Amino acid sequence: MPRTSLGGVTSAFERIQRQAQSLLSGLQSQIRAKENELRRLLEQETHLSGLLGGAKGARKGRKAAPARATGGGGRINWREVLNQLPKQFKASDIRKVRGLKDKRPSEIFAAITRWIDSGVARRKSRGIYERK
Repeated sequence: MPRTSLGGVTSAFERIQRQAQSLLSGLQSQIRAKENELRRLLEQETHLSGLLGGAKGARKGRKAAPARATGGGGRINWREVLNQLPKQFKASDIRKVRGLKDKRPSEIFAAITRWIDSGVARRKSRGIYERK
């Protein structure tokens, strides 16, 4: 019979406690394995979504994979942005459109230039543009 440090017999409670500890450590290793598998699958999803041109981080309510932590949010439909602007607008008005607050100025002015080149907007004066 196993003996304790006090020289007595191991109690049933101590045996159950050791079994529980053993089960707990096994369960923790299974959880780590599932988390690793989930992380791998999320990375695959991100990769495939990028190949298809899907929006990054489109699924809400979960932690983002490291590859998704780079900001952005997918493609922007600049025609829709133009439709949301007033008849006369400035670059600062574009920043008020949802999702464009942190866009670089170069991206915003590139969009304005495309609108002017395609004939859907025109420049009225310095910094003021008009939707057609």
